[in-house]
Amino acid sequence: MRCHLKKVFLLAAGLLILTRVYIYMRRAESGNLKGSLIWIWDKETWVEDLEGHYLHFNISIKVLAGVFHPSKKYLTVGLSSVKREKGRYLQDTLQSIFSASSEEELDQMVVVVLLSDFDVSWIQQTLEKITDEFHMRLSKGQLLVIHANEDNYPPLTGLKRNFNDAPDRVSFRSKQNVDYSYLLHFSSNLSQYYIMLEDDVSCSKNFLSSMREHVGSVGNSKWVTLEFSKLGYIGKLYQSRDLPILARFLYNFYQEMPCDFLLSHFHRLLMQEKVIRFRPSLFQHMGTYSSFRGTFNRLKDEDFVEEVADNPPADISTNIETYQTNTVDKAYSQGLEYFWGVSPIGTENYILVVFHEPVLISRAQIVTGLDGKDELVYADVELGKTLVKKESEVECSGFDKLGSLQQGQFNEAAVQKLVPATVACLRIRVTAAQTTWVVVRKIQVWTVKADQTT
Repeated sequence: MRCHLKKVFLLAAGLLILTRVYIYMRRAESGNLKGSLIWIWDKETWVEDLEGHYLHFNISIKVLAGVFHPSKKYLTVGLSSVKREKGRYLQDTLQSIFSASSEEELDQMVVVVLLSDFDVSWIQQTLEKITDEFHMRLSKGQLLVIHANEDNYPPLTGLKRNFNDAPDRVSFRSKQNVDYSYLLHFSSNLSQYYIMLEDDVSCSKNFLSSMREHVGSVGNSKWVTLEFSKLGYIGKLYQSRDLPILARFLYNFYQEMPCDFLLSHFHRLLMQEKVIRFRPSLFQHMGTYSSFRGTFNRLKDEDFVEEVADNPPADISTNIETYQTNTVDKAYSQGLEYFWGVSPIGTENYILVVFHEPVLISRAQIVTGLDGKDELVYADVELGKTLVKKESEVECSGFDKLGSLQQGQFNEAAVQKLVPATVACLRIRVTAAQTTWVVVRKIQVWTVKADQTT
């Protein structure tokens, strides 16, 4: 009986709303209302039963430290931090963000830290540490510290136990959704893009420049989320214009599921069906203990690199027979795919990287083999200075030897000392025959930029 009455009640409420809209539109058509049609919610149309299922998004956010920059930045880096039972990583995370970035990059960036714990003494102590260590970043408008009082939060206990989570787990993840909702809401007008981090993350060197290149590579294609880490909600990039609706989305469904689940639904709802993830990952989880119960956490991103290779534009070729679609250019692309060559492999075989423009190389790394098999056992790594273009191919000459592969690996971090001049190509030259196939997973080159030369 109650269920029947409730359905009748809701139907009547719906008819009332539709009637009001109909009257409003008829008035507009009759000329009683001038100008364009505007939809206005009238609180009187909300019956008591419906109001109980609607969350009022009332937020009062305090800026505890930092100053607003007068102009919009390129990127906002947002993270939320709470008091932990074990381990403290926030300051290390901030130090990683700032030390991994050049001053030019920092001028295009603002870091927003939400201190989301309700322990006032912890907030005060943490704030003092941040202001003491990062006072220059605060004064330059590169760092903002904010807080939302507990009375701004919706109910955090007695919530639905979806996924059969324990009540304290449900409260923790639900509060986390609201934390990020407030953080996104605050950050929505600070920059062109926003990236989500946690408070226990280390960053790849010059991550902003790497992201800018990837964003440029997407071009005019429509996207909602770009991913720069495979872990949870670390390294998820959004356009700031989408932040208000994302903030409201997390807030409305805060008790339904964890944040990373909601974020995966969000990009699908906005018609980005596939995940767009770039590799290598630019952010790594470094915390040993979780912020929930202080449990031990082994979470790591195997695709993370501390310094992303430049790999300048180049043409890649080889005279090693290729297996199926595992072409040699995949070893240079910095993705998960690789080159797979067929045996026999002899001293006449090579892999050649011909740069489109001469480059000054600072570091070079070659990684071969997969799961302990198919390593390139005997090969030298060489740099060539001169290109000779013929009708059907390009030849490189004037080679200097950098070194030899050891157990299928090569990593020379001081190339500039060995070959201080610009080069036209890099060659991996096989020096002894082998009967096994070969996998080349990575060919990585780091270059010296023009402003770094003396």
